Amino acid sequence: MSRTRITGEDLLPGDRSRGDLVESMIRVDHAGEYGARRIYDGQLAVLGGTKAGQVILGMADQEQRHLDRFDDLIAERRVRPTALSPIWHVAGYALGVGSALLGEKAAMACTEAVESVIDEHYAEQARRLGDDEADLRATVEAFRADEQHHRDTALEHGAADAPLHAVLTGAVKAGTRVAIWLSTRV
Repeated sequence: MSRTRITGEDLLPGDRSRGDLVESMIRVDHAGEYGARRIYDGQLAVLGGTKAGQVILGMADQEQRHLDRFDDLIAERRVRPTALSPIWHVAGYALGVGSALLGEKAAMACTEAVESVIDEHYAEQARRLGDDEADLRATVEAFRADEQHHRDTALEHGAADAPLHAVLTGAVKAGTRVAIWLSTRV
């Protein structure tokens, strides 16, 4: 028989409380899904009428479903959204437009990079969520599977062939990690 795991059982003296930990998870996930939706909005503004645009539209629809779920969780649990939403509104859209202007493969490389970081982020959250947050953990794991599919779709559509792939994906991954760090705290 396995032991019941409790969210935050790995917290140390001086760490935030269990409630603060869960709130920060919901806050950052809401911000991330919002940012993802804005990136796809920007890419669709440039590539909307193309074959790649159809692929992007499918991923954007899934991100909207994720955002809707975190909108509900923010309201149900009375979690303060990140104060950085106005920045993610502009930065996400700009990243989407900018990557799409570099071409379809660059747009896909952007998706590959963002979704790779989100995969790691959701995996870490799922590890920290206990049986007392089984529903939230199931949501995170389901969305993680969708994000992995987005990353794989981007690779299937030429992400690795984007010009300056390593530079582009390295910059996007670094930016995504900074956005996660900030949205967890602010």
